[in-house]
This record gives sequence, structure tokens and C-alpha cells, in this order.
Amino acid sequence: MRRIHRLDEMRIEAFGEYARAVLCNGLAQYDEAVIAARSASEYREVVAENWGLSELVEPADRIGETDLATDALNRLARKAQATGSKWALGIEARARALLTEGATAESSFREAIEHLSRTRVRAELARTHLLYGEWLRRANRRIDARGELNVAYGLFSAMGMQSFAERARRELLATGATVHKRNVETRDDLTTQEAQIARLARDGLSNTEIGAQLFISARTVEWHLRKVFNKLGISSRRQLRVTFADGAR
Repeated sequence: MRRIHRLDEMRIEAFGEYARAVLCNGLAQYDEAVIAARSASEYREVVAENWGLSELVEPADRIGETDLATDALNRLARKAQATGSKWALGIEARARALLTEGATAESSFREAIEHLSRTRVRAELARTHLLYGEWLRRANRRIDARGELNVAYGLFSAMGMQSFAERARRELLATGATVHKRNVETRDDLTTQEAQIARLARDGLSNTEIGAQLFISARTVEWHLRKVFNKLGISSRRQLRVTFADGAR
């Protein structure tokens, strides 16, 4: 009984270290993130180890611990090949993107987004858009970077992941974009009609189709959508779909 109790304690400690790694990565405190993620990944319980490894590559790469980052990538690759899950393949592709350059890195980022968009782990998808956007900005591709960073910012804000949302906001500002503060309560500020129009637009209906359903003109729909975009701090229907990805309230 004591052994089982100790194993449970170790598992809790490992998940605690994983949570600390996530927080430190969100705050860009990479030295601390490496310590926490490494501690979590050293506990050879399959879930804790996988999550620890998923948090290790980015901070290790950021502080120049290339061997540590590469080892984590190799371990992730073995697990991804063994399981074949979209989450594992997406995390592996993202890790590979961080440790490569040029066209190879970009292809890996897109592969990661493709895999993770088919999972329900929206936080990892958002973080991949963020890392891809940061990579694009450093490559002086500011317009392309804004697209990825806006998606990341919308997802983080909708989920209440404020440290990552702030990181995405700072990156957007660095591209020269104007950024409006958002939070998880923003959608509750929409009127009933605005929320209804937003949901229909999210589902792919045109202004004319929305107007026909609600018995208003397409110009009135457009006017309401402009107000919705302004309240949510977004500028496109694509971002609207991201903002309401976790379901309209």
C-alpha cells in the first residue's frame, strides 16, 4: 500500500511540474520551463512523460540547449510513430519545426496544424499557430505572421489562457498590427441578434443567406457583423470561426 501511495504522489508531482512548465512557457520564462518540463518527462508514466516532453523542446531550444531539445524530439518521434495519434504526430511535427529551418520548418508547422486541427486539444493548436506566427515574423513575413498570430490570439482569448494571449498580442504589435484586448467574457457582450448573426456567419452563411433567415437585409447583416467584429477585436469570418470554436454560449 505504501508503494502505491508513493507512486500516486510521484504522478501528482509530475503533473504539477508539467503545469508549471506550461505556465513558464506562456510567460517566456524558459530557464524555469526547462527545469519543470525535464522533471515531468523523467517520470516514466506514459501520460506525464508525453506531456513533459511536449513542453521541453521549445524552452530548451530557446536557451540554446540543442542536445536536450533534440533528445526530446527523438523521444516524441518514437512515441508518435508507435501510437499514430493526431495529437502525438502534431506535437512531433511542431517540435521538428522548432529545430529546423527554412522550407522544412514551414512544412512541419503546417503539418502540425493539420494534425492538431483534427483533435479536441485546442490549446495545442493555438500554441502551434503562435509559434508559427513568431517564426514568420522573425523571417520578416509580417503579413503572413499576422494571420497565424490572430488565430492564436483569438483562441487563447476565448479559452482564457491569458499569458499566451498576451504573448500573441505582443507579437502582433511587433508586426505593426493594431490589437484590441479580448477576454473570454467578450462574447457575452453581444446582443441576442448579434450573437445569432455571428453564429450563422461562423457556420458559413453569406450575408444574403443570413438576411433571408432573419428577415433583414444583407446590408443590415453587414452592419451587425461590423459591430460584432469590433466587440470581439477581430477582422474576418475566419477569426470569427476560431473565436466561437469552443461553441457559442
